[in-house]
Amino acid sequence: MTVFKVPRVRYVKTIPPEPGFAAYQHIVIVAEKASDLARAPFGPLLLKRMKAQGIVAKPGVTFLTEAPDETGTALAVGFMDAQQSPFTRAELGRKLTRFRAGTTRAAILVLSPGGRIQREAVNALVRCIYARAPLPTFQSDPAAAPGPAVIDVYGPGDDDKRLRAAAHGNHLARALSVLPGNELGPAQYVKRVKKLAAEQGWRFRFLDEKRLTALGAGAFLAVSQTRPAGAGIVHLSYRPSRANQAALALVGKGICFDTGGVNVKPARHMYGMHEDMEGSAVALGTLLALTELKVPYAVDCYLAIAENAIGPHSYRPNDIVSASNGTTIEVVHTDAEGRMVLADTLALATRDRPRLVIDYATLTGACVYALGSRMTGAFTNRPALIPQLIEAGRRSGERVWPFPLEEDYETDLKSDIADIKQCTLEGEADHILAALFLKRFIAHEPAWIHLDLSAGRHKGGLGAIPTDTTGFGVEFTLALLTDPDFRW
Repeated sequence: MTVFKVPRVRYVKTIPPEPGFAAYQHIVIVAEKASDLARAPFGPLLLKRMKAQGIVAKPGVTFLTEAPDETGTALAVGFMDAQQSPFTRAELGRKLTRFRAGTTRAAILVLSPGGRIQREAVNALVRCIYARAPLPTFQSDPAAAPGPAVIDVYGPGDDDKRLRAAAHGNHLARALSVLPGNELGPAQYVKRVKKLAAEQGWRFRFLDEKRLTALGAGAFLAVSQTRPAGAGIVHLSYRPSRANQAALALVGKGICFDTGGVNVKPARHMYGMHEDMEGSAVALGTLLALTELKVPYAVDCYLAIAENAIGPHSYRPNDIVSASNGTTIEVVHTDAEGRMVLADTLALATRDRPRLVIDYATLTGACVYALGSRMTGAFTNRPALIPQLIEAGRRSGERVWPFPLEEDYETDLKSDIADIKQCTLEGEADHILAALFLKRFIAHEPAWIHLDLSAGRHKGGLGAIPTDTTGFGVEFTLALLTDPDFRW
């Protein structure tokens, strides 16, 4: 499983004369106000066409035209100011980097006065270009994937290593998530991850159903028993020198297809359920990014890989199962399978006492109903971290919003026959109940962050990401972990 190669970025200090831009097929020009365009290549032409079309220069406005030469270079112009959020800048950048087929060289020119706004604008545009790497397709005659091999940046940017690592991680998450269930069943998924682990130097361990049975992981096995082929928990370990015990554990829900089980989903809600493994893909993409950045702390990654199928051995409502930590669970709804596989996975992941656990899951429709698909729901057992979660979402352009984990909600999960109910049939506040259910399986009280990925899919793309499948979570996690004020 080879990681895709991002375009080559060259940072250029001096803006050449106008004829020097003839080598590009696409030039992105970002300014704060119309008068800034006088300093741009083809500036008088741009001002003239703006006036002719009645375009008013204000933040968020974009327009596309062509250079008056035989090459027909695309000139994509946008306006940005210091008050715009990173998310808004990314949305603007996504519009400006829609390349035509055949684009091999592109240029970025940011004409703001300089400083932080100029650097952030450059970073946003480079990130948008990286995000346009092609995803897997099974079309007989796929459209040519536009995208430059070389990008010349006229303006300051941050260390490109960070942007490349994040792009690789996000692309891996999206590339896996779009694969259909017959191409990425549990056995195929595990095989791909094992190959990637060998390429990246990670320790690979696979807990198959026999091993999970010995561990008493009845919550996971309740889901996987209908179609056991290949199901299990993958445990990956990144170990830098002189770091043995994991400081960070990443956990992801990897349901390769979700029928809903015996509480079968209707067609409208079953379509697209090959992406119910996106949480595991985000955990894997985050591990890849952290590895490329050579973080100095040890990281473990746990992927709960299974299918929620229908068959004579399907688990049923009113079944009682025991998780690996001894907790007995009353099954209420078989379409709440994500919290079942994550229960045992979190219990196993926290046995080794990591300081911080982050789990990712396309877990509940309730979170989508609460937030839509533009933000992701965040939960934590450390209320003091909530402002930092919001800020990491703001800085990364992958916005999150926190929900409570108040104890009185737990009364809805009280069972008359087991230690806890899996969920309720009412569905009220199910995203909160699901998080409280998962919290029951966190051992030794590490800091814990749960992301219910309501923004894992957004029609038309989101922020810097041009595809419906967003891979949401990789950028957010890197922003959080690299925040010097984040203590874990």
